[in-house]
Amino acid sequence: MPSHIRSIPLANAIADRIQTMILEGVLRPGEKLLPERDLAETLGVSRPSLRQALTLLEEKGLLVTNKSGTVVSRFLSPLVDPLAELLTDDERAAADYFEFRRSIEAHASGLAAIRATEPDRAAIRDCLARMAAAHGLDDPALEASCDVELHGLIYEAAHNVLLLHVMRVLGDLMRKGVFYNREQLYRRPGVRDALLEQHTAIGEAVISGDVKAAEKFASNHINFTYSTIEDIRRDEMRMATSLRRIDRKDLVADPPAISKR
Repeated sequence: MPSHIRSIPLANAIADRIQTMILEGVLRPGEKLLPERDLAETLGVSRPSLRQALTLLEEKGLLVTNKSGTVVSRFLSPLVDPLAELLTDDERAAADYFEFRRSIEAHASGLAAIRATEPDRAAIRDCLARMAAAHGLDDPALEASCDVELHGLIYEAAHNVLLLHVMRVLGDLMRKGVFYNREQLYRRPGVRDALLEQHTAIGEAVISGDVKAAEKFASNHINFTYSTIEDIRRDEMRMATSLRRIDRKDLVADPPAISKR
């Protein structure tokens, strides 16, 4: 007797599709989905089937529904928040972070140079153009935002889902200011010009498919960032020491007066 082909319930098929989009980073933690009616229309499915699919994903912890709608769960927050507590103010954290980033960033950029699709390359081109425009407007905050976006696009272009999600965890730690303040980095004289040049070199190497150049430029960029952050940290320590010397008079008793005979 031939075996029967089992059909997959529509709700399961919808759930699988949305789950794949979350895995691939198409749908990102914290992003709000379209309202149920619009989402059903976009996916070309019935609202009851969609509702069942969303329930399945909620049970897996991948979606959260509340009064404001359905959002992609920040499913790595149970890892990120305690990790942030452990690393904050730890002197080793920044050094270990950059050591890790140096190897990962170079590898991700090399993979992106090999694997980037035309949509990936178009997104990187657009980000570089917006970064250059922000640089011309003298807007460190906007340029720093493009910096974060560019690295994210390179992780996506590497087409390695584990790498993508791990680096997004680090991105969450960055936003918490665990390792360094990106806007502070951009305000240091001469750094913005250097970073724009480095980011452009990385992006263009990925776009052109030059693996060795992408890896080299990415590694050099991390080395430069770390050395600059260390310079900023040392300057802050020197300033703090100088201010403490100024304020020491508030902690020391006045010397006894010298009597005159």
